[in-house]
Amino acid sequence: MPKRALDAVDRKILQHLQVDGRMSLADLAEKVGLSPSPCLRRVRMLERDGVIARYVAVLDQRAVGLPVSVFVSIKLEKQREESLNRFAKAVERWPEVLECYLMTGSRDYWLRVVVPDLDAYERFVKQKLTRLEGIASIESSFALEQVKYTNVLPVA
Repeated sequence: MPKRALDAVDRKILQHLQVDGRMSLADLAEKVGLSPSPCLRRVRMLERDGVIARYVAVLDQRAVGLPVSVFVSIKLEKQREESLNRFAKAVERWPEVLECYLMTGSRDYWLRVVVPDLDAYERFVKQKLTRLEGIASIESSFALEQVKYTNVLPVA
């Protein structure tokens, strides 16, 4: 949580930086109705408070040779803390896993995995997932088409 409540100007700054994190300070200040110095102070506060976690380049998955997205649901044999922690630590080491969520309901984890092809996914399952102790079942669903993708949170 931020140390202070976000006001309308903070939200405008966040909205614009999510769309273009490389926007110049002058352009950002103009878009949010501030002069550059107070705009920079606000950006620095948002960074310091952890509202802006980091700046990244968003890559095109296909352009870098990873066109296959697989959504994987995992059920563990036991939902004990040590089992959950072991699974989470393993997943953190696997670069193919872009997202991992501990879930409610009939499955314990949901993962989004990206790979270049079906053979690479088979290797991922055989060499990583199935070697991890405590997994009861693995269900995979392959994405046919990406209908929507965004990393822009609706803060405005």
